Amino acid sequence: MRIFLTGYMGCGKSTIGRKVAALMGIHFIDLDKYIEERYFKSVPDIFAQEGEASFREKERQALQEVSQFEDIVIGTGGGAPCYFDNMSKMNEAGITIYLAPDNETLAFRLLKSKTIRPLIAGKSKEELIEFIVSALEKRAPYYEQSKIVIRGVNDVQPAEVVRLIQEYTV
Repeated sequence: MRIFLTGYMGCGKSTIGRKVAALMGIHFIDLDKYIEERYFKSVPDIFAQEGEASFREKERQALQEVSQFEDIVIGTGGGAPCYFDNMSKMNEAGITIYLAPDNETLAFRLLKSKTIRPLIAGKSKEELIEFIVSALEKRAPYYEQSKIVIRGVNDVQPAEVVRLIQEYTV
């Protein structure tokens, strides 16, 4: 079984992914961390030193690799579904789940996050919400291709995600 969590940064892919994997007794991989370990560079460093095109190619390759693993929950990067044919590849390889909390919740989480995110550095809450709305206009059509969509639930319970996965696989 392969489960791919998609959605915008701050939606909970890594947090929920770890908990879902633990409940299911399978492994979790954060795709960005996988890339960082494989290339010995942080994602922001890859962006800064090599550019977005190079990062997206590395991301595509990493996604192809982890798509071969068994019994895994994969937290994708927020942009991963939106490039190449990544979304269709994930749908072919396993179950895709779009985590879609409301924009206010995304902004709140991103503002309090300790993770360095160059795209949103220095933005006020209002600027961040505008940025999120604009980004989701472009990205949502990809995320919406997920087999399971969990919309507007700001505190998704891992047990509920597991239940939805089980329902989907029956």
